[in-house]
Amino acid sequence: MATHHETRHDVRGPMDQRMLGIACVVSAVTLFILQDATIKWLSGTYPLHEVILVRASSAVAVTLFAMRLEGGFRLWRTRRAGLILARSTLLVIANSTFFLGLASMSIAEATSIFFIAPVLITALTALVLREPVGLRRWAAVCVGLAGVIVILRPGEGAVRLVALFPMAAACCYAAMQIMTRRLGTTERASTISFYSQVAFIVASVTMGLVAGDGRFAPDDGAILVFLLRAWTIPSVADGVLFLGIGALNGVAAYLMSQGYRVSVPAALAPFEYVALPMSVLWGVLFFGHWPDAVTYAGMALVCGGGLYVLNHERVRRRGGFPVT
Repeated sequence: MATHHETRHDVRGPMDQRMLGIACVVSAVTLFILQDATIKWLSGTYPLHEVILVRASSAVAVTLFAMRLEGGFRLWRTRRAGLILARSTLLVIANSTFFLGLASMSIAEATSIFFIAPVLITALTALVLREPVGLRRWAAVCVGLAGVIVILRPGEGAVRLVALFPMAAACCYAAMQIMTRRLGTTERASTISFYSQVAFIVASVTMGLVAGDGRFAPDDGAILVFLLRAWTIPSVADGVLFLGIGALNGVAAYLMSQGYRVSVPAALAPFEYVALPMSVLWGVLFFGHWPDAVTYAGMALVCGGGLYVLNHERVRRRGGFPVT
């Protein structure tokens, strides 16, 4: 059986790896947004830690299947336990803070604020990984950051404390993906995903033991109620949604880990912008939430930054000069 080192550097060239990474990230984002919409749908009835526990337990089955395909359960063994633990912790925090914000925000608004994450990934790629990030990518960073600021509307006093939740999620997510790039040199995507789901299970069980009876739940406040309400046995229909969330998360987490494992984060980050139009679509279809003009303007800036990078990458590969 081939060693991990041998399979990590197979017949694929740099371009093949980049295209594989792009396909994985786009597919993962598509599934994650659908998951977010489903969790928002359930947030009015069930506590966050119950949703996460069922989701992670279901996702483990998907991850174990992927692990079996990649070389067997021997992949449970890891040589970088400390980095795995740090990444998994950041992922738990990122998911929890984003979902808490989502409980009282529209999907489009929360997702748009969260999209400071690709900006941070691009910046951290240069600062931490010492990988080349050209001036055009730095321009995209500035444009994307400006878009997030427009969505927050600080001059109009519209910045709510709830906006801090997706922003905190973005910071944790960016740091987590840089760690994924580090881990990708020695660990398989299924190994990374497996320990992520284990971290979710441990965190949600701990939270359930502490607050699962609802003793700390307030009478109002969407965020605190979602975090602290008592566990409830789901109906059959909701149970199907719970299991569906787990399957979506398991597949999406594997694809995202695989994408950032095989390619450069700065090249992949712009492709996560596909989440923005999809968040609008699901928000309208599921909840009737139409973004206002200011939110659309901010999203346009965020997308514009991503398209700028895409144009640069496309033309550079052809040996031409990007449109500036």
